[in-house]
Formats: sequence, C-alpha cells, structure tokens
Amino acid sequence: MATLFVHHKVKDYAAWRKVFDDLTSMRTGYGCTGHKVFQSPNDPNEITIFTEWKNVDQAKAYATSSDLAEGMKNAGVMSQPDVAFLVEA
Repeated sequence: MATLFVHHKVKDYAAWRKVFDDLTSMRTGYGCTGHKVFQSPNDPNEITIFTEWKNVDQAKAYATSSDLAEGMKNAGVMSQPDVAFLVEA
C-alpha cells in the first residue's frame, strides 16, 4: 500500500472541496482506494490530503497527471503543493 501526501493552501475551502469531491471518479480511475482530508485549525483554507493507493506507481501517475493539474487549477489551489510518496512499513 502507498499513500500520497499533499499539503497546500486554497482560496476557498468550500469551493475546493466541491471540485475535490467531483473528481472522485477520476482519482478512482488512477487507482485511488481512499482518502482523508484535513484542515489547519488556524486556517481552514490550509489543507492536507492523504490518498491511498495499491502501489506508489499509481500514486505517481496521478500526481504527475494533467488531470490533477487541471483539477487543482479549477479548485483554486494557491500555493505550490508539498508532496510526499509514502509506503507502509
């Protein structure tokens, strides 16, 4: 199992969340098996997302896709995301 960690700031959480939820089938198409979304207690527009994958290759394919880049643009992502690929130990 692999996890893709993404942390960034968005213009408006509610607008971002709608786009994120609308793209569930796209993520599933890349192999995503689940996700968790977290907000900073000090800034609800600062978010961290953990998505789960069967393997790191699927996570990397999604993370580098034009589909994700377009989704992030449409969702109002304001900052360069911090990204990490993690594997279960």
